[in-house]
Amino acid sequence: MDMASSSSSSSYSNSPCAACKFLRRKCLPGCIFAPYFPPEEPTKFANVHKIFGASNVSKLLNEIQPHQREDAVNSLAYEAEARLKDPVYGCVGAISILQRQVLRLQKELDAINADLMRYVSNEFPRHQQQQQQEHGGFDQNNYEIINHHPNYYNNYNNSGDDPADQ
Repeated sequence: MDMASSSSSSSYSNSPCAACKFLRRKCLPGCIFAPYFPPEEPTKFANVHKIFGASNVSKLLNEIQPHQREDAVNSLAYEAEARLKDPVYGCVGAISILQRQVLRLQKELDAINADLMRYVSNEFPRHQQQQQQEHGGFDQNNYEIINHHPNYYNNYNNSGDDPADQ
């Protein structure tokens, strides 16, 4: 007997899965519940059984592809836990609460961004005024002379001469 088969068969013989233990039956090697309801998680199966029933869960697991079973069991367990907390809405209630929280936080973020934009727009003119005072103000005439004087660019060479000296 190889190591893999001995360890999997010993897990069935030593400790039944949570489902078989809950249902008080012998856990056989082909147990559909064993891979998804380990003995360490008895509450997981108890909740799923209470809401959906062991027979319905067994039928569901047998009808879906093996690679989808773990996701299905996780979904059932989540919904079962949510239904026990909120029997009317289940996980839809939790989703609704989270959606409202996201909307509230989005509105709060929008308000903070608007406040930030107002702050920046109020600070920017003050910053410009302060710079003008520090640097003698902005002189439109100097800007026009430097940027539109034909000799400013044409006479400048790469010899390291300063174009302002020309």
